[in-house]
Amino acid sequence: MYKTFETERLILKPTDLEDAEFILALLNTPKWLQFIGDRNIHDVEDAIHYINSRVLYQYERLGYGNYTVIRKEDGVKIGSCGLYDREGLEGIDIGFAFFPEYEGKGYGFEAASRMLKAAIEDFSLKRIKAITNLENYASQKLLEKIGLVKVDKIILHNDELFLFELNV
Repeated sequence: MYKTFETERLILKPTDLEDAEFILALLNTPKWLQFIGDRNIHDVEDAIHYINSRVLYQYERLGYGNYTVIRKEDGVKIGSCGLYDREGLEGIDIGFAFFPEYEGKGYGFEAASRMLKAAIEDFSLKRIKAITNLENYASQKLLEKIGLVKVDKIILHNDELFLFELNV
């Protein structure tokens, strides 16, 4: 129903209810909890509720959202990347998260670059934003690598974050 995207090594498919166990695991990794925050996803039922209320709801409203990143060579779900309509942030935000064992291998750059291209070409977005924890240096570096520029510090849900933007 919703578009899937590919890169040389990856498939970015719309996250759905079949990804509940994957979402449960990803949202409870140490870096997710440290840099993104606890979403109170403690079992598969919580993950199903999260997918229904947050992920699928946004797809229904906007036609895009969170994508499960799958490695082509073995079909392993390695992370997520997507375009998000975040509460409290005006505009659409690009975001990503990967399991620790898949970091530092270029998958984040590959997925985020493809998602940025989709934002512009498939979804006709003219401005892309991103937010990061002040200590999340790897995400900041990746955002700059794909062309976003750090423009400000903001407070969102009592967290001080860097705001990045790209105008096309």
